[in-house]
Amino acid sequence: MSEKNSIVAPIPGVFYRKPSPDQDVYVQEGQIVKPGDTVGMIEVMKNFYEIKAEEEGIIERFVVESEELVDAGQEIAIIQKK
Repeated sequence: MSEKNSIVAPIPGVFYRKPSPDQDVYVQEGQIVKPGDTVGMIEVMKNFYEIKAEEEGIIERFVVESEELVDAGQEIAIIQKK
């Protein structure tokens, strides 16, 4: 059985899976990510902060939807370690 970890929000704000409304999502569920890969961003008062993967693995699923409010420490996605 593979180990699973969470990607969590470092700050409260609005979570986005896309860099802008007319672009594709940063990563799809099932996609492999490496440390430093952007998986989303959080907007706080018109400032945008990239959320990056901290380890290599496969994005199993996103726990929150795009444009959903998140709190600091809230789980955003589940990553299955390789």
